[in-house]
Amino acid sequence: MTPARIWTAILTAFVATAVAWVALDTWTGSGNNPPPLGWPAVAGTLALVAVLIGAGLQVRQWIRGSGERRVDPLLAARIAVLAKAGAYCGAVLVGWYLGQALDIYPDLVGMRRDRFIVALVAAASAVALSAAGFVVQHWCRVPPGDDQNGLSDDDTEHDQVP
Repeated sequence: MTPARIWTAILTAFVATAVAWVALDTWTGSGNNPPPLGWPAVAGTLALVAVLIGAGLQVRQWIRGSGERRVDPLLAARIAVLAKAGAYCGAVLVGWYLGQALDIYPDLVGMRRDRFIVALVAAASAVALSAAGFVVQHWCRVPPGDDQNGLSDDDTEHDQVP
């Protein structure tokens, strides 16, 4: 598995922002209400961050040799894939929430101001999800030639947990 690339995530966030902004501007310009956005979006995204970091810590401890119990290599590989997905999903969510903020920005009065703040906080939580994905992905890297945990160079591809 090749690791997620930061520049790909940044480009994804920019493209998602542009697409979301144009789509929402067209949607609301036609007289439709914007899609719902609330604090549960922030809470859900932060819960994903916590789950991802919690799962990644187990793998990190196991690779460092300080874990109390052995982690199944297949589980570790799945966590590495989850981390990559979190990095890119966070980038897409950043674009979605920033697109909503940009759509609201020209007319910040009343409830729209509150919605704008929620969109910015949600975008920040999505940045945290993407960052957590990159951090956990880094934790899942097996040092080259590391046989300490029963992994050999033949068992790893691109220094990732198998």
